[in-house]
Amino acid sequence: MIDVDLEGILTDFLSDVTSALPAIIAAIIVIIIGYVVGKVLGRAVNKVVEKMGIEKSFDETDTGKAFKSGGMDLSSFIGGVTTAFIIVISIVLAIQILNIGGTIGEFLVQIAAYLPRLLGGIVIIIVGTVLVGFLATLVGNTLKPIFPKEKSEIPDMLKNLLQIGLIAVILMIALDLMLLSGELVYPLILGFVIIGAGIALTDGLIKSITDEHKEFVPVAGYAKFVLYSIFLIIGAGAIFATFEGVTNIIANISWAFAIAMGIMLVPVIYNLAKKMAKEA
Repeated sequence: MIDVDLEGILTDFLSDVTSALPAIIAAIIVIIIGYVVGKVLGRAVNKVVEKMGIEKSFDETDTGKAFKSGGMDLSSFIGGVTTAFIIVISIVLAIQILNIGGTIGEFLVQIAAYLPRLLGGIVIIIVGTVLVGFLATLVGNTLKPIFPKEKSEIPDMLKNLLQIGLIAVILMIALDLMLLSGELVYPLILGFVIIGAGIALTDGLIKSITDEHKEFVPVAGYAKFVLYSIFLIIGAGAIFATFEGVTNIIANISWAFAIAMGIMLVPVIYNLAKKMAKEA
């Protein structure tokens, strides 16, 4: 039989709990204080932002409308971020006070170190998106007087391209901060930029061409479909570039698509040429 000193084990357990009790109580108090201070400070910041009058102009932007549709406004967002920041700091302090050893302690320390990064990345994405919307709108409005009214689609196209590029930059910065960047993330962002930029370029170019050359209106839809498909294939190739074997599959699809589009294009070119010949 194995003799088990239950009394000794129980005594050691109670001793450990007793010695850790002050740290546990202190950690709980720190979290409670952080929560209360965060809530109070968040509400105060919310009220200050509301009184500053920034919210009215922000609500008129595309980002502000998106916030409203999601049941959120600028003041409540800033107040919420302030509250979350204070609570995160209190949690980090509480984990440090507990000073738990072993694997669990290391894991808790890593979580405490990562929480500010997670919050910072989320704030960068949201605030960066807001700033990108302001900047893109400003640039678009600045460029509009440069182009004639019949070319109004060009500054809109440039605005969309700038917005797509800046959003990609914001995402990369945020993901780097959150330690989520890598071989899988960068191709995904690149593919997103290619597809978004391709759609913006296609819409602007097709509209610009059809406005000046009405004879191309009948084939505008076909041209859009072809260009959309090309950019989608290129974007998909960029997104899945890191997966073995997928690139060859996309290459084969591209060849099949090119052949199909070439066959479909023959009657379109014939009818367009015939129509242009009649008009001449």
